[in-house]
Amino acid sequence: MTQGHADPGLAKAYRPSEVEGAIYERWLAADVFAPDGAGSRADVSKPPFVIIQPPPNVTGSLHLGHAQRSAVEDLMTRHARMQGRPALFLPGLDHASIAAQFVLDRIIAPEGETRASLGRERYLERMWRFIDETKLVIMGQQRRLGASLDWGRLRFTMDELSSRAVREAFTRLYREGLAYRRETLINWCPGCRTSLSDLEVVATPETGTLWTVRYHVLDEATGVPDPATTISVATTRPETILGDTGVAVHPDDPRYAALVGRRVRIPFVERDVPIIADSVVDRAFGTGAVKITPAHDHDDYATGQRHDLPFVDVMDDAGHVSAAGGHYAGLERYAARQRILADLEAAGDLVASTPHEMVVGRCQRSHDAVEPRLKTQWFVRTKPLAEAALAATRGRRTAILPERFEKVWEHWLTEIRDWNVSRQLWWGHRIPAWYCPDGHITVTADVDGPGACDACGRPPADLIQDPDIFDTWFSSGLWPFSTLGWPEPTSDLARFYPGTVMETGHDIIFFWVARMMMLGIHFMGDAPFEVVYLSGLVRDPYGQKMSKTKGNVVDPLEAIDESGADALRFALIHGVAPGNDQKFSAEKLENARNFANKLWNAARFVLGARPATIAADAPRATPDPARLGPAERWLRSRVAAAVASADRAFAEFSFGELTRVLYDSIWGEYCDWALELAKVRLADEALSAADREATWWTLVEALDTYLRLLHPVMPFLTEAIWAHMPKAPGDPALLIVADWPAPGVVDAAAEAETGAILDLVGVIRNARSEAKLDPAAWLPVDVALPARLEPAFAALRPALERLVRARPLAVVGAALIHADAAGGLAVVSGEIEAVVRPVVHRDDETAARDRARLQKELADAEGQLGAARTRLADGRFTAKAPPAVVEGVRTREAELAALVARLRARRSA
Repeated sequence: MTQGHADPGLAKAYRPSEVEGAIYERWLAADVFAPDGAGSRADVSKPPFVIIQPPPNVTGSLHLGHAQRSAVEDLMTRHARMQGRPALFLPGLDHASIAAQFVLDRIIAPEGETRASLGRERYLERMWRFIDETKLVIMGQQRRLGASLDWGRLRFTMDELSSRAVREAFTRLYREGLAYRRETLINWCPGCRTSLSDLEVVATPETGTLWTVRYHVLDEATGVPDPATTISVATTRPETILGDTGVAVHPDDPRYAALVGRRVRIPFVERDVPIIADSVVDRAFGTGAVKITPAHDHDDYATGQRHDLPFVDVMDDAGHVSAAGGHYAGLERYAARQRILADLEAAGDLVASTPHEMVVGRCQRSHDAVEPRLKTQWFVRTKPLAEAALAATRGRRTAILPERFEKVWEHWLTEIRDWNVSRQLWWGHRIPAWYCPDGHITVTADVDGPGACDACGRPPADLIQDPDIFDTWFSSGLWPFSTLGWPEPTSDLARFYPGTVMETGHDIIFFWVARMMMLGIHFMGDAPFEVVYLSGLVRDPYGQKMSKTKGNVVDPLEAIDESGADALRFALIHGVAPGNDQKFSAEKLENARNFANKLWNAARFVLGARPATIAADAPRATPDPARLGPAERWLRSRVAAAVASADRAFAEFSFGELTRVLYDSIWGEYCDWALELAKVRLADEALSAADREATWWTLVEALDTYLRLLHPVMPFLTEAIWAHMPKAPGDPALLIVADWPAPGVVDAAAEAETGAILDLVGVIRNARSEAKLDPAAWLPVDVALPARLEPAFAALRPALERLVRARPLAVVGAALIHADAAGGLAVVSGEIEAVVRPVVHRDDETAARDRARLQKELADAEGQLGAARTRLADGRFTAKAPPAVVEGVRTREAELAALVARLRARRSA
């Protein structure tokens, strides 16, 4: 009886576009994404696994960073689901306050409209229509990627449940004294026309100019400027001269001791201000005298408070000079700078200008230079909240991965300042604070607003709501529990809070993760997640950040169109360590696509090789151990090792290592070795039908396990193959809810025996290639090997003859090989030696290549031997490493010593 030729049921080529959409619809129809869905097979006695999706911007489209993070979040969810845990992957969308307004403003501009022309109500109506159109786009893109999100629990940061949570959270913070309102210096973006938190200001090194300006000191008798007495100050922002209310010098600077207490006149605004002494002044900077502009500089603000100086705001919301700027009023700030410099020069008071290295604070969104300004804003006291968040990470209630980010986390949360939550925008959650004409503040969570002023009882008609909205990170900070129904005590909140993992980019650990930790602990009494898994950035092949201006952006949807979602997912995960940036390239995507094709073709072979003695609809059977040869025992052991490695990778959140293990196991072991060995055995008519069936069931068993292991990473491909696989009793129709593989048994003896023989195959192939022998030629090969390997060698001989093109393949004594090696191609592989005998006499060049090859193999072996002996000579290693590890190195040292001896003997022969 010959090898079977059954219909595999799989198309000749894997075409992702023809299967992915249909498979996703099958998952949706089966209701398998929800932990409590009709198709769920979750064990409710097991702890739930929860990932609340970091909500992508509703106005955006999927970029590679989104795709990478979604792939990582989804693989964790799918793994937990296959473990039988109630797995919740809750989807969401972010209203993206500033970003959304940027987009909508560009859309309405060609229509001849602006925010101002529409007014607040009409603008928000237009925004809601826009959002309703665009939110389906990002949701569709997530589906194309294969994200197994529980769409029935979809949340939006501006939906009514989120709005209620925001109102309730702020009201509680206010009543607890943790939210307050005051006028202070804040970061102002003229481009976005809103205040910014410190985290939204990007410190940008730049080369600017340091101008030295002469101020005239007033005559103490007449009160007019004394032409003979001046003081020069250095500034990088001449336009702020208009807001100067003092000049400061160091109290120990003898150059200016006589001037302290005198007054100078600020040019152009004719303001007389004092010369003060303050130790904050750096005597080495500029002239040692500095202008003080309390309303436009954070350091000057503190100085102004210490010396009770006036605060004069000379900028408006658009970054133009205000009425306080005299005849410069209305000029854009940089235009005003140039006019002021020209006027100073004309007056003879511009002393010098020199290049100056400086750090400019720029808006993260618009990149405009941020203007410090006086504004009345709402703040949240963060110190007590931050202390609770630090206690959670220090107590390991929440782990940050990778651990190197813990030091940065500690620094930021110990140095944290109060959080400015006011934003002067329209699209977002409006601050639920109302003001009465008497100056009272009423804060309420009631959606209809207050019934009266809390302080004086004025009716609602007399109250005016704060026009500002919240910083978008305020609502996002409530995300882990507002999505589950808080402040209502819902069943979801009780079941799924706290979450398991929060995966996000390391660049927003403070924008978002810190806020979630602080607010989650404060309102829920527990940290919102067990693990914070931080991902890096996806860069181009040269390590450059992707941007449209550089033209190096990769559209993930185009990548999916070209290679399939699974190839993109694999490429974005493969070889990447937590927290590290990665280089993404077309080659990496192509390699992932080739891997998918390799597995597809392997499955086609296996399913098509079903022996005729096995019915097409036969349930999957466990191979009869008594019928297994060394190749089958080796494969089962290697599959068990792959399961153990995959389990370890998941436990350590090492998903790049997970893909490496699966790639090497499936391609390097299953496809390259197991299938090639099995092809010969399945076609061997000398074997019984039962033996061939055992071989085939072993291939099926291994493929079944590999599909389960790979499913979290490549869900579409594995689901497509699974549909045609023989199923064991109890197996579901869909792989997505199949059981995760149980730990197997590693057969060390089978791995050692068959592994040694397969290593020999690789060494012979390499030697033939380096000797430039015809790869198709059948050549005599003599082999000398230990007696304990002879049974396995005999069983594998038919396959080995084919793999190394050996005819005949003879087992001879080592002495015979050494005596008769002249003219042959000598190889050494571990304990096995062999000679390949070319059909023609080898010339001197070929012999030289053979010697060079042996020398290289010897050098490699000696290097490894030296490294092993160095480790064993290190007392710290032998004393601290686990005994099993030390013993493993000793065993390896002995094997390498024997190999070196054989290679030296062969080289000398």
